[in-house]
This record gives sequence, structure tokens and C-alpha cells, in this order.
Amino acid sequence: MFKKYFLISTMLVGATINCAAQQKDNLVQFVNPMIGTQKMGHTFPGATVPFGSVQLSPDTDTLSYEVDGKYNKDAYKYCAGYQYDDPTIVGFSHTHYSGTGHSDLGDFLIMPTVGKVQLNPGTAKNPEDGYRSKYSHQTEVAEANYYKVKLEDHNILAELTTTTRVGFHQYTFQKSKDSHIILDLMHGIYNYDNKNVWTFIRVENDSLITGYRQTTGWAKTRTVYFAMSFSKSFKSYGAKDFTKKEVYKGFWSKFDQTKNFPQLAGKQLRMHFDFDTQDDEKIKIKFAISPVSTTNALMNLKAEIPGWDFEEVKKQGQEQWNNELNKVVVKTEKREDAVNFYTAMYHAFLSPTIYMDVNKEYRGLDQNTHTAKDFINYTTFSLWDTYRALHPLFNIIQPKRNDDMVKSMLAHFDQSPLPMLPVWSNSANDNWCMSGYHSVSVVTDAIIKGVFTGDANKALDACIITANQRNYEGIGDYIDKGYIPSENNRTSVSNTLEYAYDDWCIAQLAQKLGRTSVYNEFLKRSTHWKNVYDASIGFMRPRLADGTFRKNFDVLETEGQGFIEGNTWNYSLYVPHNPAELIKTMGGEKKFIPHLDSLFTMDLPDEFFAHTEDITREGIIGNYVHGNEPAHHVAYLYNWTSQPWKTQKTVRMIMEKQYHNGPDGLGGNDDCGQMSAWYIMSSLGFYPVAPSSDRYDIGSPSVMNAKINLENGKQFVIDVKNQSQKNVYVKSVALNGKILNRLYITHKEMMDGGTLTFQMSAAPKLVKK
Repeated sequence: MFKKYFLISTMLVGATINCAAQQKDNLVQFVNPMIGTQKMGHTFPGATVPFGSVQLSPDTDTLSYEVDGKYNKDAYKYCAGYQYDDPTIVGFSHTHYSGTGHSDLGDFLIMPTVGKVQLNPGTAKNPEDGYRSKYSHQTEVAEANYYKVKLEDHNILAELTTTTRVGFHQYTFQKSKDSHIILDLMHGIYNYDNKNVWTFIRVENDSLITGYRQTTGWAKTRTVYFAMSFSKSFKSYGAKDFTKKEVYKGFWSKFDQTKNFPQLAGKQLRMHFDFDTQDDEKIKIKFAISPVSTTNALMNLKAEIPGWDFEEVKKQGQEQWNNELNKVVVKTEKREDAVNFYTAMYHAFLSPTIYMDVNKEYRGLDQNTHTAKDFINYTTFSLWDTYRALHPLFNIIQPKRNDDMVKSMLAHFDQSPLPMLPVWSNSANDNWCMSGYHSVSVVTDAIIKGVFTGDANKALDACIITANQRNYEGIGDYIDKGYIPSENNRTSVSNTLEYAYDDWCIAQLAQKLGRTSVYNEFLKRSTHWKNVYDASIGFMRPRLADGTFRKNFDVLETEGQGFIEGNTWNYSLYVPHNPAELIKTMGGEKKFIPHLDSLFTMDLPDEFFAHTEDITREGIIGNYVHGNEPAHHVAYLYNWTSQPWKTQKTVRMIMEKQYHNGPDGLGGNDDCGQMSAWYIMSSLGFYPVAPSSDRYDIGSPSVMNAKINLENGKQFVIDVKNQSQKNVYVKSVALNGKILNRLYITHKEMMDGGTLTFQMSAAPKLVKK
């Protein structure tokens, strides 16, 4: 696989390509889906199209989320279902998250086998006791919208590709009268007893199966319908219900439901479909999903893959990826940088995911069927992560999609009984994961940048109502006191800081729309971060209801100190909407710069993050936790001081240390594309420190040249002169030939098209802001 990348890269890297068709033929082959498939990456290597509902991938184990009634810490490794170091594959399921620190999904696992039918997955140590199989990375191929592997124990070649709503399997068997396809309806990611609420199966004929599964868990009420079509009629089939003994089952015992019975229902079902096969015979499966009904699932199947041409479906999906990747065409000094860049683009376009059928119907938060009349409905909004860089990136290169995503959030608000904009949206549910109400940032940023095409005042009203939900995560205290008391909320400080930023976003939109009273109210609320700053120690600190600061406090500890997934050393820099005032409050740049310097140079012993799963040694530089998001903006804060060159040096250092081509090539969870979006924007030379501003702060580009092909038909070019690994400092920046005497560019300047020229140097240029 890597040899192939090298051959392709010699054609692209370090050379200018003028032919658009050649670009599209080549860029997809720079994607390496294996990056981030172990340790903290939590990505999956399977097949999917951009923003696809189906994300079809191998799962390598079946660990339960709980053991003896307690959380099983080993389950955390399987947030995406796949671990590169695992020796076996359990099967191929159709839905996955990319890079999340919590999980769900893993719906409808399929596994081809030969020999005696086994409806138990077995174990990694003894795969022969079940249907799983050993495999080797030597036979494993992962590309955009294509995955292939040899299942060694069954001597079966497995291949996967997809459309938006349909997974396409191709299994090459050898001669046998005992070939089988296993359909595991018990399997799931972050699984446990009682997660499966109900499953229904209907065998329509000898090659078509329909049904649904309802699960609970991270998403409280999630229902997925399916239609499964075989390219060859099965000769027999059977099932087993693994549900624990129930007192009442009605009168279904009249039938033998284990063999050739066409209608099944239960909580824990597995099925097998049996075939006679010849040498090198291919059995293909089309598996469509729907949030609405089996009728819609079948409609999706027929609309998206009417035939059985696997190679054509693979080709069409890869063409979709090429179209998306060609939104930014880069020239890099090293092959590895090109692979990193386009893999980051790939990861950034995995989610949010399309959540509606081809007829535009979808399940709403009210669990009713709705029709998306003027937009594409999306789900999988990991907003605590993605408001920072992913959605701002979409405002540049995916504005139509981001417009639809904002409309999806507003539809969520309309269907919410609270009502609130989404916090972490998943499959007609809100998971309520993480803190803040950062959908506000995404909504306001899209409107301020001219991306949103709906009713801006109505959107602002939704933001205001969300920000005033007094019974959610301390908002009532935050409104009344200007901070959240420590004894009332375990993440009181980080919540206060995040609400203050979101309130600033609301103020910016209110100002744009001329709603002065709203602007004044929320601009004042945006200063509440000052109420948790303890000047006596120079850090943000938990504050009690009586106004005093909590006595027992550790500035390095990440657990139980009032912050979510971080310590105060990082969070004390979280005032993205007003860095100038933060610097002043912290004693001016004479004190601020050493504090910021120390973040990247000091040592954070393991004991201070031992209890925080989302923070591991791989994602830490000094005390800076790049592998987790709260401090993603901080390297750019030097731009508000007299030493902006430190932003340039630090950004390039982070890119070098936290991103590379191996399976453990991400220093932390990708978190639905946020880690990748940080890399994309930073490698282009700018970053949105405070979304809902029109400003992108200048860093240090790692590319030699980049062409951003905008949806408005214009092109924005980044041209980097004297680029090298040593020349990390920016000597000058010019926009359309005119020197910029500032450390940022604006969204409008980018959308107008033109050229941003960087002159790089090996020595810092000491320029004041």
C-alpha cells in the first residue's frame, strides 16, 4: 500500500499539474484511511462516500461496555470498532463514528464463513470457536470508498464499497457446500446487555431480507431500518435468539423459528444464510439503511445501486472523493505531507453524516417522519469539537453543505421539547455530550460569513432561547451570578468559559442584525470569564456560591478541578473572543508570554491525566494537550503579542509532532474531523481563533502552494516562497501583491479570490502587532 502511495506521490509532489482530470485521478490515492486506526485515533479504515450515511468497516472485537456491572475501560479502544493491532476481524458493520471519545452504532454486522455454522463470534485467542477470522495487514487494502482483506480462517476475500445509503459487499468464496453469510443483529459498538431494545426481521424471498433494529444508549432512542439483497439465492437460512429467558413469549412456540422461518422478532438475534459455492465465486450483498422504514430502505437500495457492478460503484464513489479533494489542490515539499493533507481532507468529510432517504424523509427528534423540503438533513454533530475549525473550514470549501447543516440544527431546535439547539446530535437524538452550546457558534458563524440562506432572525432567536435554558448545565447560575458555582457543577469553570464565548457569538450576530438590546445583553455575558479568573495565582479557578475561590485546587490535574478534559493551564487561555483583554487581565504580555511559553515546554507527568481517557501521552507537547480540543487555538495567541513569530514556530512544531502517516498518526481523537481541520487550515497558513469573527489568524503554512477552488467559481491561492522545514518563520505576507500590515486575513478577502503570498525565512522577524 505504501509503495503505491510513493509511486503516485512522485507524480504529484514537487511538480505542477495543469490537467484537472489528472488531478482528480491522483488526489484520491493520497488518502490513507489507516491513519488513526489505533491508540487515540479511533478512526475506521472502511468504505464510505463523503458524508455518507453508510460507513462500512471491519470491526476487530466485541468487547462489552460493562463487566460485572462496571465500565470496561478496554471498550474505549473500540470507539470506531477497529484496532490496527488486533489479530482478528469479527465482521463488517455499516455505521461508525470517526475519532470520537465515546461511541455507539456498529449496526448490522455481516461476516462470510465456510464450514459448520457458528453464530457465536468467538474470541481473539480462539477465533475457531466462532465466526471471526484471523487476517494479515499484508492482504489488507484501504482506500477512499474501498476496503479489501483476506479472511484467512475461511479463505475468503472480502471487498467493500458504498454509496451514500447502501453498503456493497463482495465476497469471493472457494468451492464448498457449507458457505454462509452471517448477519449479526446483536453486534454493536459500546455494547452491553439490554442495549438492543428490539429487532424485527422479515425474509421477503430467497434473496431479500428487510427489518429494523432499535437500540438505546448514547442515543436514547435510535431506530435503523434496512433492506438486504443477495446476488445469489440462498438455499436455506436459520436464526438463533440469544435473549435471556423470558416469562412470556406468546404462542410463537408453535413454529420452529430457528430454520427457514420468514418472520423473526427479538432483542438478540443472529442469522445465517447458506450457499453452495464454486471456486472463486463471488457472492455480493447490497445493504441499504433508512431512518424511516423498510420501504424507504428498499427505495434507497434500488435508487443508488440498481445493478450488481461492484467496480462501477467503487469507481463512482472514488470520483465523489476526487471531486471533494479537488476543492483544495496542494503542492508539498514531502510526500508524507501530501498524504497527511489529503487524509485530513478525507477525515474532515466523513461527518456530519447525511440523515435522510432519497425521497428526503427523515426521522426527527420527536421520533416522527419529516421531509427536508429545502435542505439536506444531517446528523452526527460533535459540536464541542467541530465548532472550532471543522465548520469554519466548511464555510470556506463546503458552504452549501454547511448551510444545510445549520438548517438541520434549526430543524432539531423546532422538534426539541426543551427547546434547544443540538449539543451532540445523533440519529434523531441529542446525546447531551460535552459542554457549552456550541451549535450557537456554528449558526452565527455561518450567518455572519454569508453562508446561511434561511431566516437569520429566527436563527438568532433559537440561539437566544438555547442560551437561556436555565435548567441545563448551570445556565441559571451562570445568568444570575455570572459564573457557575463549583459545588453545583463538576465542570463549572470550563462551562462558564465556554458559555462566555458562545454568548459573544450571539452578540456578534445581534449586532449584524441590528438587535441592540440583545447585543448589549450578550456582550456583557461574554465577559463572565473574568469571574472565574483568580489573579492571586494567575489561573482560572473554581469559585464557590459564596464568591470565594475553592481552596483545594491543582493547576496541573485534569480531573475534578472544574474543567472538562483538561487542566487550568490550558483552559486559562480559553478566551478566544478577546485575547487582548485576556492578556491584560493576566498581567500584560510580560507575564502572558512566559505562561504561554511554559505550556509547550514544561513537563506534565502522567499522574495528572491518568483518569482522563481522552488525554494520553501521544497527544501532549509539554503541558499542551493537542490531542484534545480546548487549546487548539492557543498557539495562535502569540499574534496578540510582540512575538508573533512564536505562533509560526509553534504551529509548525505541532504539525510535525502530532501528524504522520502511520496507523497511530494522530496524537489524539480526530473527533469527527476537528483534529484534521486544524491540520488543514494550519498547513494552509491560517486558523479561525474565534469563529463568528470574519478573521483568520496568520500562522506558518507547511505547503508550497495551494489552490482553494471556491463554490462561487473563484480561486484563492496560497503561494509560499522559500518554503522548507527550516524556514518556518514568515518574513512577509502579501494579498494580491500588497503587503499586509496585519496578522490576519478576512473571510471576504478569501471569498473574493486572489493570491496570498508568504515569504518564508529561517530567522524570526520581530514585528509588533
